[in-house]
Amino acid sequence: MIKIGIIGGSGLENLDIFQDKQEVKMKTPFGEPSSALICGKISGIDVVVLARHGKKHTIMPSAVNYRANISALKRLGCTHVLATTACGSLKEKIKPGDFVILDQFIDRTTKRISTFFDRGKVCHIGMSEPFCPKLRKILIEECKKLKLKSHQRGTVVTIEGPRFSTKAESALFRQWKADIINMSAVPEVVLAREAGICYASIAMSTDYDCWHPAEEAVTWEVITKRMKENAENVAALILRTIPQINFEKCSCKEAIKAALV
Repeated sequence: MIKIGIIGGSGLENLDIFQDKQEVKMKTPFGEPSSALICGKISGIDVVVLARHGKKHTIMPSAVNYRANISALKRLGCTHVLATTACGSLKEKIKPGDFVILDQFIDRTTKRISTFFDRGKVCHIGMSEPFCPKLRKILIEECKKLKLKSHQRGTVVTIEGPRFSTKAESALFRQWKADIINMSAVPEVVLAREAGICYASIAMSTDYDCWHPAEEAVTWEVITKRMKENAENVAALILRTIPQINFEKCSCKEAIKAALV
């Protein structure tokens, strides 16, 4: 049975887009998730919504319990996850307000536990295609139908945070040919793969980080303003995407079988 998890990032913590709402509080072997989980339905499909940074954005990226979040969604039976994230653009062509359907990441985090298997079994999970190709294809098609300004692929640099980049760092990431920068894609996507969950990310550009000579450097005020402006588009994309998710078998779900030592 298909059940969709929605992980909301900045600006989406209180997005009310489903029916038969029920709040579920739970603990996992990895602690408590960032927020209570809101269970309900969209177009008759079971959905679970989780606020990554807490309901009122009280948890900084480095302090998010990513393992508890993914574990909670898995324990509630989620088979697929659609994640939203604010990001800074590292390329002129990705303008503030644009969507990017991520296909690769570069991990620049330093403090986060990025596996469920830190003791006992050893896991070497394959991540050549970290974001579910099937989910990405659906998101790309629905962006086209909604006529949203979107980019079909993109590499995200995930930094530790909570500080923003220096100009030197931003310039370095541009040299690496990265497309956007954020603070939350990793280890969330890695843990989803270990849990056998199909995972895709809807990244929403809010700024040009701090590299663009004609634009102001990123601030929290700019991010929240752009996220609020884009909230309706995000909701529309999620509402259209969920009924199109009609597959249960996927290589994402099988990867863990060959990864355990």
